[in-house]
Amino acid sequence: MREDWAGQATDTVEYVVGLVRDRTVVPARAASKAVVYGLLTAFFVVTALVLVIIAFFRGVFVVTGQVWLAYMIVGAVLVVAGALCWTRRNARKDEPTTP
Repeated sequence: MREDWAGQATDTVEYVVGLVRDRTVVPARAASKAVVYGLLTAFFVVTALVLVIIAFFRGVFVVTGQVWLAYMIVGAVLVVAGALCWTRRNARKDEPTTP
């Protein structure tokens, strides 16, 4: 009884190639999609944030009529937002906590 070793070899090669593809290409494709969509989202969020800050500055200037006062108010809001973000951060293990 002769076995079809050519067919078995072809099936084995096809199985190995499919296995390698499933373990390498599929996760790499998912990771690259996540990176691309993450960068695109970050770009749009940063752009929107800059435009909102500019609009806020222009609104404060229109209301107050003083450029220096608009700078002071917007600066104070941004400093408070930065301080709030700083207090909400997670400290590293090797960083001493402030009393």
